Amino acid sequence: MNIAYYHVDCFTENLFSGNPAAVCVMSAWLSDALMQTMAAEHHLPATAFIVEENHAYGIRWFSPDGEIELCGHGSIAASSVVFNYLKPAWLTVTFISPQHTVIVSRDQNNFTLDFPAQYLQVCTIEEALLKVLGIKPLAVYKTNTYLVLLENEQQVRKLQLDTLALRQLNCRNILITAPGDKVDFVSRNFYPKKTVMEDPVTGSAHCILAPFWAKRLNKNRLYAQQVSARGGELICEVNNERVLITGSAILYQKGEIILPKVV
Repeated sequence: MNIAYYHVDCFTENLFSGNPAAVCVMSAWLSDALMQTMAAEHHLPATAFIVEENHAYGIRWFSPDGEIELCGHGSIAASSVVFNYLKPAWLTVTFISPQHTVIVSRDQNNFTLDFPAQYLQVCTIEEALLKVLGIKPLAVYKTNTYLVLLENEQQVRKLQLDTLALRQLNCRNILITAPGDKVDFVSRNFYPKKTVMEDPVTGSAHCILAPFWAKRLNKNRLYAQQVSARGGELICEVNNERVLITGSAILYQKGEIILPKVV
């Protein structure tokens, strides 16, 4: 069994930056266990598996640690493959996952995700979180995600979390954010339970970040940078209960995965 394989760097125009993802184009679904094993073998933040279904594509995303419910950069990677290699005449593509329908449109090498907006509530600053941060934030907001507001971009860039304390936090992820020097806002994103704790660039996190900064800055169109070691750039537009998230992508590798029949 041969499966077309693409390695794409997302939310960037430059190789070796942004967030890398694998895309596997299949004619039929593999077992969950096999897709998970393949994602672990790729050892990238996400592997998107896609199957064409009735003028759309079914999609599932896996990290080396498990299946992902909604993955922004995995959707960007998959759409760049569809638009550039599978359906070059298409201007939009619909991806249908078990939990979500994601529509992606293209404008040359810019790909726009249409995601639901998410809002957090302000909360008290817990001692466990202060131990993780090692710095007192301006404010903290929370649902199953912490959003930590710092004063400036340099604080976000230089922040070194206590990783042992981070492992103990009961949350999905921690977003660290502040006003940007040259963009509207910057951020970093950490996952306490994942093998690789800091995500290079997280499209889905901007479902939270963009509405937060839109209200704070009183503007609906925002320029953002995720200032991880690899770094990435996003344009966000908040439209009522939706967030349009735009980024670029660049292909690093194209090839085939060869699976034996017994798998």
